[in-house]
Amino acid sequence: MQVGQSMKKEIITVPFTATIADAANLFRAHHIGMLPVVDDAGHLVGILQLRNLLHLIMPAFVDLIEDFDYVGDFGAMEDYEPAQEELNKPISEVMEAPTSVYEDSGLVRAFAFLYKNHLLDLPVVNRAGMLVGLVSRVDIGRALLATWWKGTSDNQSL
Repeated sequence: MQVGQSMKKEIITVPFTATIADAANLFRAHHIGMLPVVDDAGHLVGILQLRNLLHLIMPAFVDLIEDFDYVGDFGAMEDYEPAQEELNKPISEVMEAPTSVYEDSGLVRAFAFLYKNHLLDLPVVNRAGMLVGLVSRVDIGRALLATWWKGTSDNQSL
């Protein structure tokens, strides 16, 4: 089975020219965790994950801690808001390089990309590099699990 058969085709994107504030509003309004970044022609030029924005408010010492059990509460850091100058920066300063698969790629290949790159969602492009969809771990898992009972009468709901 190909990724194109399992992907979501209606996706929210963010233009390369957007600001961090623009992206934050999209994340909040659409309850999503990843935004494909596209140019004016619809080519995938990057990805922006919610964690890229949340990293802006993460205390610097977090990278040094291996065990969070002794930190009961992050206190005032929970209410921290980035300065307006930070929010006005272009998303190009925090976005990641584009990671994607072609729509005719196999499901296991796509899952390998998700796994290796610690992603929950993966942009899907056509051979011209145009964004055509988004596939998640759940999309791939459901498609693969459906093949387990293909052709049997045991495919019943619990």
